[in-house]
Amino acid sequence: MMAAAAGGELRDDLERAFEFVPREHFLGPGPWHAVSLPSGLYVQTPTDDPIHVYQNVVFALNREKRIHNGEPQLHGQLLGALHPVRGNTVLHIGCGTGYYSAVLAQLIGLSGKVIAYEIEPELARRAADNLKPWENVEVRVASGTEGELPRCDAIYVNAGATHPAVNWLDALNDKGRLVFPLTGVDRFGVSMLVTRLKNAFSAKPVGYCGFIDCVGATDSDEGVAVTAAFRSGELWKVQSLIRNDQPDKAAVLIGKGWWLSSSPGNS
Repeated sequence: MMAAAAGGELRDDLERAFEFVPREHFLGPGPWHAVSLPSGLYVQTPTDDPIHVYQNVVFALNREKRIHNGEPQLHGQLLGALHPVRGNTVLHIGCGTGYYSAVLAQLIGLSGKVIAYEIEPELARRAADNLKPWENVEVRVASGTEGELPRCDAIYVNAGATHPAVNWLDALNDKGRLVFPLTGVDRFGVSMLVTRLKNAFSAKPVGYCGFIDCVGATDSDEGVAVTAAFRSGELWKVQSLIRNDQPDKAAVLIGKGWWLSSSPGNS
């Protein structure tokens, strides 16, 4: 299956998960509106035959707010980097109507738990309804960038951020993984894998990405810096994330209270 092709070591598990979870169940009744790239225009599928949604295509969840269900191949790559396994507790930030929450639930099994956050009340309501068959998923109508989060083994963020939210980093257990889109002023950037190693954080780029902004995790000044680092190619040199205001000559991107380094640091 194309969605699992970039999943690395997790490819077989991803393939089974994508085969089990019906995408049309999370998109609502068809016909559906696909996003035509790069124009961004919406194109309606010819019919409500589910065969149309099993393509590597972005579909609209809310056309007015331009909230979408993203490309399965991109998410396969990102989930492969996150590498959730049986028994993990995973936080899903920006779950939309729950499609990729269900895929996560398949990957971590009944011994694990997915806590899915969605700030848009209508999408969260739909997610809670759609995810009823998955007993290991809890949907919270809340921001995933505010307040203390549950301790977890992995965090999967599906909205673009100019910085890793403090509560994401604080919530990770030792060896916990965070995958989030590090995006700039134009909503494009690089998805990053951050791994907690006791009190240090290793980091590495996963691939190009474009996401809608994550409410509570964007800053205009940082956005300009992210875009500059993205366009220069510097983000591909990242090896670690440092939490302080004392960047050294290895700094690739400097944020507010954090920076990315081309050195492995203490990780």
